[in-house]
Amino acid sequence: MSSVEKLNKQFAIPGQLRFSAGPAGLPRLTINNRQASAEVLLQGAHLTHWAPVGEQAVIWLSPAAKFATGKSVRGGVPICWPWFGPHAFMPSFPAHGFARTTDWEVTASRQAADGTTGVSLRHAPTEKTREQWPHNTPVELHLTVGGSLDLELVTHNDGPSPVTIGQALHTYFAVGDVRQVQVLGLEDCTYIDKVDGGRRKRQQDSVTIDREVDRVYLGTAGDCVIDDPAGGRRIRIRKRGSHSTVVWNPWQDKARQMGDLGDDGHLRMLCVESCNAADDVVTLAPGGELRLWVSYSLES
Repeated sequence: MSSVEKLNKQFAIPGQLRFSAGPAGLPRLTINNRQASAEVLLQGAHLTHWAPVGEQAVIWLSPAAKFATGKSVRGGVPICWPWFGPHAFMPSFPAHGFARTTDWEVTASRQAADGTTGVSLRHAPTEKTREQWPHNTPVELHLTVGGSLDLELVTHNDGPSPVTIGQALHTYFAVGDVRQVQVLGLEDCTYIDKVDGGRRKRQQDSVTIDREVDRVYLGTAGDCVIDDPAGGRRIRIRKRGSHSTVVWNPWQDKARQMGDLGDDGHLRMLCVESCNAADDVVTLAPGGELRLWVSYSLES
């Protein structure tokens, strides 16, 4: 029996959730219920699609995305964990950690009376990951797919010593034209401008995009809203357990260098990431638990 067959036997929900071989043979789960559709690759627990019924996709996946074992996928919701950005001491380690490029295990699936569908995945330490991260910190992702999309990343410290965690849900949102977008909710926040040498600045008004943007907004706990007039909608981002927010768009020149964003991909996406990064990394005590929860929903 193949791994996909085993997964379907144990976790499939007739008419709602099934497993199949995705691009490059990567196992994926597909959810279709009366409220929404979604797809998740088991490599990286990487959500690549979510769309409420009757709506265009809210999560953006590059039309030029490349799929391969052990490689990150451009778009969707990559999970940056257990560090964000380059490793603090080992530049040879992968940027944003290993969680987004290694296999996760499905542990549960569920259908709720309200029509939503849930699934849980777990990433446990392996010999290979211990070479980069010797700490005993299993991590789980719990997804609830419906008219809103809820994601909860739960880190446990099962070791004897405190551990510092950096993390992000590196979400790519689909927009009609990023040049017309405003991001609301970050006004008056201090941010680290990575395009300008890491200088610290203060956001005066809403965030707009007309050039490369790579910013870590610090001390942010409230909602953000992506106002997308070209797409005719707003995307609301609610969160708990996240103290920083990254806004990122590579713009035209860097997008061309990346090679997997598509011809005008930078105009069709915007990353607004719920994080614990930079000043906001979290030290987790032995026996402790860290929960980062987000909920995405549409407003007309």
